[in-house]
Amino acid sequence: MTEVVIRPLVAGEESLFDSMPDPLPQLRQVGYADGIAGGGYRPERTWVALRAGRVVGRAAWLLPPGAAGAPWLERFDLDAEPEVGAALLRAAHEALGGPGSYYAALPPHWRGRPDVLAVVEAPMAAARLAGLVERGERLRYSWTGTPPAAPSGRYTFRPAAGAAEIDALVARIAEPDLLTGAEIARAVAGVDPATDPLAWWTGPIGRWRVALDAGEPVGLAGTAGDACYPLIAYLGVLDGAARGDLLADAVRVLAGGGAAEVIADVDAHRAEASADLERSGFRQVRARVLFEPAAVPR
Repeated sequence: MTEVVIRPLVAGEESLFDSMPDPLPQLRQVGYADGIAGGGYRPERTWVALRAGRVVGRAAWLLPPGAAGAPWLERFDLDAEPEVGAALLRAAHEALGGPGSYYAALPPHWRGRPDVLAVVEAPMAAARLAGLVERGERLRYSWTGTPPAAPSGRYTFRPAAGAAEIDALVARIAEPDLLTGAEIARAVAGVDPATDPLAWWTGPIGRWRVALDAGEPVGLAGTAGDACYPLIAYLGVLDGAARGDLLADAVRVLAGGGAAEVIADVDAHRAEASADLERSGFRQVRARVLFEPAAVPR
């Protein structure tokens, strides 16, 4: 078998990364060249495995400029045996100071798609061989203009009165249903938006919406119209029946501000929240599986 050469890129050969055909072109993600231009990707944090001069494995660690955390593995593609991918990851981990998080981006409903499984099984097996373990999965949904569901009429909505009201409601909500970009907040700034969303989402307080039942707050949604995409940053409820109406209200607010698309992320195990998203006209556009070093506590 032809020997495999594993090494990082050097400045000036960034095109080598893109010489490997994209195995999942249907995924919407930042291109490597754009990531280099923006400073998130760097040649010394990009590793390749070459067989007879052809790239058969590639891995790129991402760290946005100004980020406080450590780089995470954002792109990892493999057209070789899992052992080759594991060797690539081990070499890079040693050079980068140890293993870190790996966010495997996947098409929607990937577990039921044999064509996708044929692509992703090798890199995921390689990650496990390199000492990473699966910790969870998050789903990204997109709304692109479907008329929001008619409100039930049971709830009313208003802007949050201030940061104190937001903090008080967040403290009462055991686990929010939607947290868009939560993994980026944790990796870049060390912020957990489930418990301290205002530390990450610093826009106008008026973008936060409160759901009321007979005047009593029963839900909270934070919208952001000027992030990478208009999105529902946070959504949590004290009354599960309010989720659908609060979601529709948040969409109406964003659409009223000119949004043609709205993004929302949900943990894969939150089946009721996913169902409410789909009833509100959202469709799943991506899954993201988190792998972490086995030594990292859950």
